[in-house]
Order: sequence, then C-alpha cells, then structure tokens
Amino acid sequence: MAINLTKGQKIDLRKTTGETLTNFCIGVNWGAIETKGFLGLSKNVVEIDLDLSCILIDDQNKICDHLYSPLYRVEVLQQFGLPKGKLVSVDGALRHTGDDLAGDTGGDDGLDNEIITVDLSKVDAKVSQIFFFLNNAGKEDFSQIPYAKIRMYEGTPTRVVSEFASYNVAAESQYVNKRSIIMAKLYKRNGEWKFSAIGDPTDDTFLGQTIHKIVQSYL
Repeated sequence: MAINLTKGQKIDLRKTTGETLTNFCIGVNWGAIETKGFLGLSKNVVEIDLDLSCILIDDQNKICDHLYSPLYRVEVLQQFGLPKGKLVSVDGALRHTGDDLAGDTGGDDGLDNEIITVDLSKVDAKVSQIFFFLNNAGKEDFSQIPYAKIRMYEGTPTRVVSEFASYNVAAESQYVNKRSIIMAKLYKRNGEWKFSAIGDPTDDTFLGQTIHKIVQSYL
C-alpha cells in the first residue's frame, strides 16, 4: 500500500520487500478549474498551466544541474542568473516528460500531467540533494485548483507498476494567493537516498524566484 505523506514527513526508499527503490517516477496530476455558467446550464473550464521542475545541488550546496521547461523565456531566466530550460539532466539520470499547458480538462483521469523519471544509480556522485517544485504559469492560486497530487511510483510515464508514496498539494486554505509550492526533496544521508515531503507554498510568481528561495532558505 502506498504511503500517504504529510507535510514535513521524511521516509527512506526501502520497499516492503526490503529492496531499495532506485528507479522510479515522480509525477504530478492536477485538474483544470471548472465553474457553472449562467443558470448552471453551461460549464466554464479554465486551463491550468503548472510546471514541475527540479534542481540538483552538489555537496558544496551549489546548483549543479536543473530540469525545467524550455518554454521559459531565456531573457527572463537570465535576470535570475539561470540558464535555458531543458528536460534531461547532464548525467542522464533524470528525464522530464515535457510541459502540460492545461491539466485535466474533463475531470480527474488518474494520470500524471508532468513526470520526472529518476534513476538514482546514474545520479552524479557529487549530487547530494534534488529539490522538486511546482510553479503556476497562470494567475490562479493553488487554493482554486481542484486537485494537485504528487506521487512516487515504479513504472514508466505511461504505466504505473507500483505506487510507493503520494500526497496532496492543493485545494486547501493555506494555498490562498500561493502560486508556487516547494514540494519535496531527495537527499543523501550516509550514502543512502531518502525522501522528504516539504509542501511549502510560496508567493513566487516566477520559477527564478522559487529557485532563489530554495538556495537561500533550504540549503
């Protein structure tokens, strides 16, 4: 049975079989906002463009790699000292499935909208932490999004073999006026990878602000 994570919870990556989870997916599933139209006779759908991203931190607490959408404008990223977005880490250990610009527009389909695959056996030895975070490219805040759920599972981006852990990150009062969430991190302790569900919402309106906040407050 998958672990239902709560904010701040830390877990190791040991499966019930005793094996350690090393090759898995981190996915986020979210829904578009649906409201009733005039007299309830129609339905209005507001597409939600969330961006799942991650940064890799080395043992000197420096950013050494990143995965975020290549659609972010380079001139804006440069204002934060950040390079162009990309979908594969330098070591090939992490891969992003690409940008979903809408979310589920016909109700929860149970599938993740954006996924990062992780192979810990290929992660560069100098990497000690990997932070995962969400940014909303639109104007709505996370309290308005009907559901947003992060989960860790074995399988592929198109097939879930076994869900390991999950937790919800939207549709709660703490997310009013919040358009970014620092969701979780993978980190090494004594040579073993562990997972921490951070779940901190922020006021950031751009990915560069969120990355700066992680560097300034979480390292």
